[in-house]
Amino acid sequence: MRSSVLGSVWALLLLLREPTCRGDEVSSSTVNPCCYFPCQHWGVCVRFDEDKYECDCTRTGYYGENCTIPEIWTRVRQFLRPSPDVVHYILTHFRWLWDIINYTFLRDVLMRLVLTGPESLVHSEMLIQTFTHKVLNILPFYQTVRSNLIPSPPTYNSKYSYLSWESYYNLSYYTRLLPPVPEDCPTPLGVKGKAGLPDPELLVERLLKRRKFRPDPQGSNLMFAFFAQHFTHQFFKTYNRMGHGFTKALAHGVNAGHIYGDNLERQLQLRLHRDGKLKFQLIDGEMFPPTVIDAPVRMSYPPGVPPENQIAIGQEVFGLLPGLGMYATLWLREHNRVCDVLKAEHPTWDDEQLFQTARLIIIGETIKIVIEEYVQHLSGYLLHLKFDPTLLFNSQFQYGNRIALEFSQLYHWHPLMPDSFIIDGDELSYSQFLFNTSVLTHYGIEKLVDAFSHQAAGQVGGGYNINPVVTKVAVGAIKESRQLRVQPFNEYRKRFNLKPYTSFKQFTDNEEIARELEGFYGDIDALEFYPGLMLERTRQESIFGESMVEMGAPFSLKGLLGNPICSPEYWKPSTFGGKVGFDIVNSATLKKLVCQNTRTCPHVAFSVPTGEHLQKENRDTKVRTDEL
Repeated sequence: MRSSVLGSVWALLLLLREPTCRGDEVSSSTVNPCCYFPCQHWGVCVRFDEDKYECDCTRTGYYGENCTIPEIWTRVRQFLRPSPDVVHYILTHFRWLWDIINYTFLRDVLMRLVLTGPESLVHSEMLIQTFTHKVLNILPFYQTVRSNLIPSPPTYNSKYSYLSWESYYNLSYYTRLLPPVPEDCPTPLGVKGKAGLPDPELLVERLLKRRKFRPDPQGSNLMFAFFAQHFTHQFFKTYNRMGHGFTKALAHGVNAGHIYGDNLERQLQLRLHRDGKLKFQLIDGEMFPPTVIDAPVRMSYPPGVPPENQIAIGQEVFGLLPGLGMYATLWLREHNRVCDVLKAEHPTWDDEQLFQTARLIIIGETIKIVIEEYVQHLSGYLLHLKFDPTLLFNSQFQYGNRIALEFSQLYHWHPLMPDSFIIDGDELSYSQFLFNTSVLTHYGIEKLVDAFSHQAAGQVGGGYNINPVVTKVAVGAIKESRQLRVQPFNEYRKRFNLKPYTSFKQFTDNEEIARELEGFYGDIDALEFYPGLMLERTRQESIFGESMVEMGAPFSLKGLLGNPICSPEYWKPSTFGGKVGFDIVNSATLKKLVCQNTRTCPHVAFSVPTGEHLQKENRDTKVRTDEL
């Protein structure tokens, strides 16, 4: 333990850099030493007295008073480890090399590294080990999106700043990677920065509100934007009645609750209770979700919307946007289609077994599409990502997941939304689009898919790109982070093994943003988490900055691969009703999801089509479902 004298001296040195707080002189005896975030490299700060603390450096790879002295193997890893930008460059360049790798066993080797890091190769064959030793200096991926950056079991929640049984056991909370800022700190973000934080409305108005629509340079479209929202709202369900730190989605992961509801009562109301299927209505011979008259579940519509115009969906807010209703319709049709396939294979199965098995298949399809198409598109990697749970079977990997508050904060990607919506030649404003179920039924799935696949989404990072209609969501995210005392942006940079920024000019290449942030916060170490993610300079021709990718990817892959269906106990044909069901999972694509559930096959992708791609898609437009 550090002595009281050493603790006081260290605290005094820090105070020389930050001599005042809220206009009053602060001495080492009045400031909680943990407010300085003294423990580095995942070390845990434990306070013992007014000015005494200890950094627990256990299994961090570092030692010393503040966990700053690297152990020998840590030095070796630091020497060999490339920067995230170098790794990103390698993964997004040298196409000739990736064209070779993607069609050899090397794809599996590198995919395993992407998922878990180099330690996953311990149990591999000698050939693979030899290859790894030879090429890691050329293709060093151990700074990529490793799921072991996410603690399992979970650590903190918004009530406790220390490990507790409640933090582990109480699923009503979002978990947290870093504990809350101590309540007795001199400033809202610890000891750095100004005594008061900037007004969130003013912050959003000056730095995040759109000036002119800026399309995503990676080519993301509205099909991608609505998929992101549809997919994540099965596990981002803040329970505002209890507080911002709580969630209604107690499954904490991919469970298709946005399709089937987040509780048994809602699920039973949505089910047809025949042949395993979900309730539906037919409009012009096509299947759509039922109204709340036939499936009496609570949906979040504005007052005055009659029940016959409210469609019943697993997620209660999905009546908000026709793009969410489009995906809800596709998954409804896919579930019922899968039930028909299973019934033909298993004529003796009852309604319950058909339903439960179909749900597992839908979860499997979802994960495959997310990894191989959604995450693939986001990453921009030339390495073809692969959904293959067997890659982890010989690794130390815990199957289970808890959704983190930081992940929920990170995923506020509202700059994706355009200024208006172009469908079949018509331009719809937000007032015409929001909560308008008739958009879904009037245009139909094919026209919506085609329209959303062709319309560009906005760039998320870099600032100045949130449509005024949805800026209030960004304001809410900032207010939430303050109420829950989320640690500063730079502390999360360090938590994900990224170098903290030393100035606002280093943080952003936009001089106006740097100047505004300097005025708002006064110190780069006082920059808040969510504004940091949204305003960080983007990588070249990329939708995000470095931090969004390096922090978001581990959360995503841990949640996806930590799903029970990916475990050795579940990942086998019998779980999915035999070979036929297993094949549905293993062959799932976004195109199949659409084209096997529509009369014609429209253009469908997560990116706006290029000229060459568009020509090919035009030739294939009339492909029918049975030709897939």
